[in-house]
Amino acid sequence: MGRLRAILMSAVLAWSGLAASQAWAAGGAGELKIGITQFPSTLNPVIESMLAKTYVLAMTRRPVVTYDQDWQLICLLCVELPTIENGLAVPEELPDGGRGIAITYRLQPEATWGDGTPVTTKDVVFSWQVGRHPQSGVAAVEFFRRVLSIDVLDDKTYRVHVDRITFDYNEYGGFTLLPAHLEQAIFEADPVEYRHRTTYDRDSTNPGLYFGPYRVSEVVSGSHIVLVPNATWYGQPPAFDRITVKVIENTAALEANLLSGAIDMIAGELGLTIDQALAFEKRHGDRFQVIYKPGLIYEHIDLNLDNPVLQDIRVRQALVYALDRQAISDQLFEGRQPVADSSVSPLDWVASDDVPVYPHDPARAAALLDAAGWSELRQGFRHNEAGERLTLEIMTTAGNRSRELVEQVLQSQWRQLGIDVRIRNQPARVFFGETTSRRKFPAMAMFAWISSPENVPRTTLHSGEIPTQANNWAGQNYTGFRNDQMDGLIDAIEVELDRDKRKDLWARLQALYAEELPVIPLYWRANAYVLPKWLQGVRPTGHQGTSTLWIEQWRRLGPS
Repeated sequence: MGRLRAILMSAVLAWSGLAASQAWAAGGAGELKIGITQFPSTLNPVIESMLAKTYVLAMTRRPVVTYDQDWQLICLLCVELPTIENGLAVPEELPDGGRGIAITYRLQPEATWGDGTPVTTKDVVFSWQVGRHPQSGVAAVEFFRRVLSIDVLDDKTYRVHVDRITFDYNEYGGFTLLPAHLEQAIFEADPVEYRHRTTYDRDSTNPGLYFGPYRVSEVVSGSHIVLVPNATWYGQPPAFDRITVKVIENTAALEANLLSGAIDMIAGELGLTIDQALAFEKRHGDRFQVIYKPGLIYEHIDLNLDNPVLQDIRVRQALVYALDRQAISDQLFEGRQPVADSSVSPLDWVASDDVPVYPHDPARAAALLDAAGWSELRQGFRHNEAGERLTLEIMTTAGNRSRELVEQVLQSQWRQLGIDVRIRNQPARVFFGETTSRRKFPAMAMFAWISSPENVPRTTLHSGEIPTQANNWAGQNYTGFRNDQMDGLIDAIEVELDRDKRKDLWARLQALYAEELPVIPLYWRANAYVLPKWLQGVRPTGHQGTSTLWIEQWRRLGPS
């Protein structure tokens, strides 16, 4: 048996080598060097939420379903999108008398992990088991828990039974797949430690981790990730023989590397900010194409509501009234990044105009601080009766020039009201990998959420999604926001199938969000893609699905 296994493995490796050479020959476009500003804290697709990881992994795998560039839900790894109309989604009665839904998916028949192991329903079931485990540390744990059971119909077909009927029902069962043949034994040995022992981080170049157009062939932590064509990819052959994703955290250095030829392009998802891109285009528009894509990218400041100072709604309101966010938008971004009044983008169909707004009003901010007990000025800073200074700390990703500039403007505007704000920034992999995900920021954390169309904010606002040591830091409610009314609205929106009624619920949610202010809304970001004129096929989405999900469509114009 051992000899037979060795012979079979040799055959697989020989076939993989032949296929790889054919893929390289089919590509022939040479190397593409992409610059981004963050290095992933992990490559495991279900642990932590970090855009840098999503951007890289999108070239190496495919989600079962996703939103396309036109914001329509489509199949990528599945063959046909399940709907009630086509019979692949069927409402059913649950044992407790409630109503759920059974949804059937069929995986692409030729989908195969890079080591020759087929992508099957075994991977689906294993990924679901990881996701629903209470201590696995998966970010969106509620998504997995709602699936009551999975029927395996064959190696490529499965049916999920969901505990409720939601308006986005056909997204359930669209799990991010993990390779059971590599990860299952590690997970079952110690679910709590799985996030630290995953093959994605211990053996990142293992071909069996990837089934997309490319696979990871080299990882140098903090520096770069190299991808090469995946021999088992079943779709359109990719054009480039090698893709190097180079991480340059300082955006000024990122621009310099582009001009020197060290990189070919700057990713819009993680690259220059709008102000930098506008200035760059004026100077170098003859050499590069710059694409501006508004989207569902919400720049904001999470407030740690365990901080006694920030538990006072009057302080939170004063912090927003003290800011001239419109001036920031106009002067720094030429008005291309509009002020945010809630967590729902004006581009989304559920956006409401009937929400409380906070214009720049220093007098009102001062009155709120006085009422909250921060009324005594000493050496220009506010103190309370106990003699404590009103001091808060703000954090963001170090090296992002635009964010650091905005921080300084915010600090100055708060200083005018007597608020002592200290700046302490960290590298992105630390800021996202530890500080935010484990709620270690003492007061304020500035970053962006990127969502899909009509994205219900359960993981960021529901009280059941607060990361704690007890749940192994699962969930994304980093503020620690607890509000029964918000929980109820989130629950109601998900199961309301009538669009008009659902939009009314969304309006109430946005109003409550603006009233309670668990975060400070800043602005809606637009991404700037700086591309060489010879690169064709890059189509920004404006949502959390990165442009690299369609990397096989990228092409080089002219001779390589």
